[in-house]
Amino acid sequence: MTERRIRPFSVVSIIILLAVALLGAKAYQIYYQYVLEKKILQQIIGRLEGESRIAEAIVIDTFKDENNQQELTTVKLLEFDAQGRALAPKHFTFHGNLLQFQSLVVRFDDQFIRNGDALRGKSAYVFWKIFHLDGVRTEEFEINRLNAIPEGYKVDGPVTAFEQEFWQNFWKLALDPKYAKKLGVKNAQVEAPGTKFVPGYVYTLKIEHDGGIRIDVSPIPEILRGEVVK
Repeated sequence: MTERRIRPFSVVSIIILLAVALLGAKAYQIYYQYVLEKKILQQIIGRLEGESRIAEAIVIDTFKDENNQQELTTVKLLEFDAQGRALAPKHFTFHGNLLQFQSLVVRFDDQFIRNGDALRGKSAYVFWKIFHLDGVRTEEFEINRLNAIPEGYKVDGPVTAFEQEFWQNFWKLALDPKYAKKLGVKNAQVEAPGTKFVPGYVYTLKIEHDGGIRIDVSPIPEILRGEVVK
């Protein structure tokens, strides 16, 4: 029986095909890694630069105080919970319309924001009080109780030990760097963003995932002007 020999050009062809296949696999691996890393990077940047709507407010009435003829402003505040659901509205009336929201804000280390941590993936906050600063005539109303888990920030499921410790020890977070670091906290402080409240505008309060609370102002949509929406 005659032994069949493999022609030299066939061996070369096989080697070339294997080399092409290996290069193709490597190129795909590099491309896939690049695309995946780019996608992850975009998610990280998105989390760091992200923001969430936490409340909206509008002026629902202005009228004169019959005793001193001073103008009063009634504001409706609608908070949103951690899932974006509206909570029960609250109403506040002030002798003035330059209003501020005294808030407790906790910023977490960027690693938790980058990783989208369930509890520390964005700055935490509590609306504490709303007030009109006017010297001895300053007016203020409580929005949420201090040292309790705020309804708007409660995560789904049973209350965890972390949540209880976190909210019951806010001042310790602010004043004890070692304790704050243990819980992944970068900074804890009181903030009081405010603006002038006038009819015809929607005031949207947002929490920046790696920052504090800000107020965005926009006109009420024309379609809603003059309407009583139920």
